[in-house]
Amino acid sequence: MIDTHFITREPLLDPKQKVSGFQFSWQRADEQVDATKDELDALLQFVAGHLNDDEKGFLLGESQLFFEAVPELLAVDALNLFPAKNTVLILHKKHFANPAVVESVQALRARGFGICLRGAEVTTLERAFFSLASHIEVKFSAANFASQAKVYAALKQSPVRMVARQVGSWQDFEACSALGLHSFVGKLHLTPRPGTVVKSLNPAQTTILQLMEMVRKNADVNQLELVVKRDATLAYKLLRYINSAGFGLRSEVQSLKHAVQMLGYSPLYRWLTVLLATASTSGFSPVLLETAIIRGRFAELLGQMKMSKAEAENLFVTGMFSLLDRLIGLPMDEILASIQLPDVVTEALLSRSGVYGPFLALAEACELNSMLVGSLAETLKISAEDLNAAHLSALVWSKNVVTAG
Repeated sequence: MIDTHFITREPLLDPKQKVSGFQFSWQRADEQVDATKDELDALLQFVAGHLNDDEKGFLLGESQLFFEAVPELLAVDALNLFPAKNTVLILHKKHFANPAVVESVQALRARGFGICLRGAEVTTLERAFFSLASHIEVKFSAANFASQAKVYAALKQSPVRMVARQVGSWQDFEACSALGLHSFVGKLHLTPRPGTVVKSLNPAQTTILQLMEMVRKNADVNQLELVVKRDATLAYKLLRYINSAGFGLRSEVQSLKHAVQMLGYSPLYRWLTVLLATASTSGFSPVLLETAIIRGRFAELLGQMKMSKAEAENLFVTGMFSLLDRLIGLPMDEILASIQLPDVVTEALLSRSGVYGPFLALAEACELNSMLVGSLAETLKISAEDLNAAHLSALVWSKNVVTAG
C-alpha cells in the first residue's frame, strides 16, 4: 500500500488565518468511496513514522492532525504512536448508533484524542454528542449567513470547535472567522488575499533583490553587511531564519559574515527568497507563504534523490519563486525581469519544462490532489514511499521556518 498510495494534505486555518493543522488522506479518484480500515491504519503508521522523533518527539509542534476514521480504526495500535492532544479522528454520526463505537470514542476522548463529528445537523444535534466530540463539521453557506450566525453563536459557548468544509474564497473565510469557525480551505491555500493593487516592488523588496544579486555574484561579505544594515528589521529576520531548526546548526549565527563562513552563499540565497515573499504589503496570507516554503523544500528534497546538492538547492528557489507572483502581487515576468536567475530555473517557472520543470510540477500536483501525481512520479522514477516521505519532511522543515519568522 505504501508503494502505491500517495498522501494528500489539506490545511486547516483558525479564525486568525494561522495554519493550525492538516488533514492527511490517501489520494482517491472517487471521494465518495470510503477508505478501508487497512488503508487508514497504513496511513496512520506511515505518518507517525515520519512525524515523530525519539529525541524531539512530535515534529509539527502544536499542529493538529485530522484523519478520516471508521469504527474498526478506533482500536488500532498505530494511534498509540501519536500525541493524543494533536490527533483528531473524523467519524460519521451514523456510527454512533453502535454502543461499542460510543464506548471506544469515550475511551479515546478520556485519553485526550479529538473526535470530529461528520454528517450531523447542528440545529437538531442531541446534547449527548457534545461530550463525545471535540469538533463538529459544518456546511458553511454564505447565502444563509444570518441564520447560521444564530446557531453557531450558541455553539461558541461550548468547548466543541466548529470546522467548516469547502471554504472556497477569502470572502467566505472571513465570514467563517466572524462566526468563530476553523476552516479547511481546499485550494484557497494557493490564492492571494484581496489587497491593495501593487504597481512596483516596495523598498524592502528592492533591497532584498539587490542582496540576492550580490550573493549570486559572490560579492564580498562586508559589502553585503553594509546593505543589510540599512534595514534593522531585515537583518533581524534574516538571522532568525538562518538560525531556524531548518538548518540544524549547532551554534547560533551572530552575523551575516558568520553565516557565510558557516554555510556559504547558496543557503543565504534561499533565505533571501523567503524574505522577499514575507516583505509583501498586499495580498499576503500566512498559508500562502507556508505553502511556498513547503513547495520549495519539497521540490528540493525530490531533487536530492536525482541530482547534485547545488542543483537541488536551485529547486528550492524554483519552488519559492513559483508562488512569488501571488505573494508579492506582481506578474511573474516583471519579477523575473528584476533579478537574474539561471536559465533552468526560469524555464521551469514559465513552462514547467527543462531539468527542474518536472520536479516543480510534481510538488504542485501533490498540493492539488491531482491524479497526475502517479505519472509524474513514475516519469522521474520516484517511488510513492519516497515521495510521501519527502512530502512529510517538507512539512516539518517549513513549520520550523515559519515559526522562526
